[in-house]
Amino acid sequence: MKKEKKLIFVCSGNTCRSPLAKVLARDIFDRAGLSQWLVDSAGTAALHGMSASGHALTAAHTLGLDLSMHQSKPITPELAQKADLILVMTRAHKDMLLGAWPALAGKIHTIKEFVGESGDVADPFGLTAAHYLETAQELQGLLEQVAKKLAAGDETTEWRV
Repeated sequence: MKKEKKLIFVCSGNTCRSPLAKVLARDIFDRAGLSQWLVDSAGTAALHGMSASGHALTAAHTLGLDLSMHQSKPITPELAQKADLILVMTRAHKDMLLGAWPALAGKIHTIKEFVGESGDVADPFGLTAAHYLETAQELQGLLEQVAKKLAAGDETTEWRV
């Protein structure tokens, strides 16, 4: 049995991008045989107990996934410490977390830099359902790449990008 590892996705409010990343990753990781990875999400400016946004729920449903039980939460020092890997949506999120916890630099990356791309995952907050689905599909593609990288067996706790 492989040692359990924890991956946390972080966005701003924990009602759109990171919850979508969480349910997408669970689905993709299950299919890739990455059952040792426990997946969670949080936000840099999240309130406790908010549901996923309506358009995020719809985007997840369109992709055959269920976000209805999601409850938002802020990223805390405890959550960050327990994580083996923290993937954030933007450079600003990364900078905020590194400013708060510089000792965790080896495990905090933007999702795009983790897979060798540049840029941020745009926030669809306040936009149309089509924008949310576009964001979910972008995350789906990125997470397929994340799964491949994790499955390749880099067992270190310091992820090199």
